[in-house]
Amino acid sequence: MKLATYVHGRAESFGVVTDEGLLDVPAAWPDGPKCLLAALQAGADVLDRIARLAGQAGERIAMEAVSLRAPLPAPPKLIGLAVNYAEHHRECDRGGSELPDDPRRHTTPRPFLMPASAVADPGAVIPWPPYSRDVDYEIELAVVIGSRAKCISPADARGCIAGYTIANDVSARTVTHAAGRSERPKDGFFDWLHGKWSDGFCPLGPWLVTADEIGDPQDLSLELTVDGEVRQRSSTAHMIFTVNELVSFLSHVMTLGPGDVIATGTPSGVGMATGRLLKGGETISCRIDGIGELTNTLAMPPETFYTPCAD
Repeated sequence: MKLATYVHGRAESFGVVTDEGLLDVPAAWPDGPKCLLAALQAGADVLDRIARLAGQAGERIAMEAVSLRAPLPAPPKLIGLAVNYAEHHRECDRGGSELPDDPRRHTTPRPFLMPASAVADPGAVIPWPPYSRDVDYEIELAVVIGSRAKCISPADARGCIAGYTIANDVSARTVTHAAGRSERPKDGFFDWLHGKWSDGFCPLGPWLVTADEIGDPQDLSLELTVDGEVRQRSSTAHMIFTVNELVSFLSHVMTLGPGDVIATGTPSGVGMATGRLLKGGETISCRIDGIGELTNTLAMPPETFYTPCAD
């Protein structure tokens, strides 16, 4: 089942994407959930009823008549994973550190939080941040949590996953406020974090595909193009830590809840490593097997960049 959030006319709603068009859930079930987050929070029985409604005859809305939003425009938590593909680690390793032969045994996941304001809709123009001249792309499989998860095992993680969507973890690779700065410990780390937090820097979509339709999340092809040219092509089979391991790990760090989104890391081919960072006006398309395609355009850079605490 494909669950989408969209705007039809002036009203935002959610529904099921079918071959005949969109089934608007609030219209088909007036006493039911009014948004996708509420449906996830209500539990599996509610999702099962929505699936049954989608299988019945009824009015459908043409896809051309709606504007898709991110399936969860304001997720309760938006979590990213740094360096979860070995080849991406190698291409970005500027410090000369070596990845262990078996990183699953000798390293751990590196999660970080992003603000909900980083979420962007399918088709949206991604704002160029005023504090960076270097913007990059990162295709990622995103996991959507469906039920509370606290200190669970990898074997139990699958039952806590509602489904999957696509994330483009857009990244500012430099910050203008580093110029003239006295160096302090952790400056590089915080600059890196700032590069993940900009408005619209995590497009999600085009919809949520429920876990039962995906099957094995470690057997999905990923491809990212910029203006039609392939820049990233890989498979989730190459993740260092699997989806279930990531959910388990995170559940020991924080309580996960319905609607939380986890972007699971990007494969090799990013612009920082290839020397082909994004340019203003370029279109980035991300495709993942079984989910679909997420396309966004990067805005033009600002005429002037931010200088903090200027006199």
